[in-house]
Amino acid sequence: QLQLVESGGGLVQPGGSLRLSCAASGSALDYYAVGWFRQGPGKVREGVSCISSRGYNTLYADSVKDRFSVSRDSAKNTVYLQMNNLTPDDTAVYYCAAQWKPSPPICTTAYHTGGYVYWGQGTQVTVSS
Repeated sequence: QLQLVESGGGLVQPGGSLRLSCAASGSALDYYAVGWFRQGPGKVREGVSCISSRGYNTLYADSVKDRFSVSRDSAKNTVYLQMNNLTPDDTAVYYCAAQWKPSPPICTTAYHTGGYVYWGQGTQVTVSS
């Protein structure tokens, strides 16, 4: 059974950076598509980014494009979300999720229809001065 644990959240000033980690256990993550989602206070959960199996493809929400970068490290069985130039609107609990998708190597940021089965517990990101 795949298990995911997020880490790296915290309090950061506007314009700052954080790197979130999504560490997997119980199975190799290589052939899973992994998505990052967030839920801000009073908001619905939304997709932020995703990376396909083996890292062949990535997607970003318009709101984070050019500021966030997703990557994966097979040796560490971990997926990362590098977040730069953070704004208060990025304040949210961030979740990673995974689904078995070896082929084709694509991913989706859709929350309700994306088919993500495995979810982490979330990590809080707060952007405030």
